[in-house]
Amino acid sequence: MDGVDAAAVMDVASAVLLLVGSVFALIAAIGVVRLPDLLSRMHAATKPQVIGLMLVVSGLALRLRDPSVLAILLFVVILQMATSVVSSHMVARASFRAGHVRKDLLVVDELSDELTDGLDHRGAP
Repeated sequence: MDGVDAAAVMDVASAVLLLVGSVFALIAAIGVVRLPDLLSRMHAATKPQVIGLMLVVSGLALRLRDPSVLAILLFVVILQMATSVVSSHMVARASFRAGHVRKDLLVVDELSDELTDGLDHRGAP
């Protein structure tokens, strides 16, 4: 590649990743506002947001090129992936028990069977 150095290519790739990640975060925000029910909003708040964060962090890693910063960014991504999954599961379960979930929109409803049997998620009474 005559006249183009690796740093310039990495800067362009970084900019693209930052922009695409920002678009994913914007889509997540629009989904939270526009979607009709709680489970759809919860899905919109977790899935595109985590993908957007991963793209933004990848763009930052390409731009900064510092191993110490890379370790922090990797920690942020791992922490976000773990907490978003757990928190969305807890919100969905609590909202289902509180009656805020539209059951007519569910394809499979395994939690109702557990709740009517008086069992918790481990199968204990």
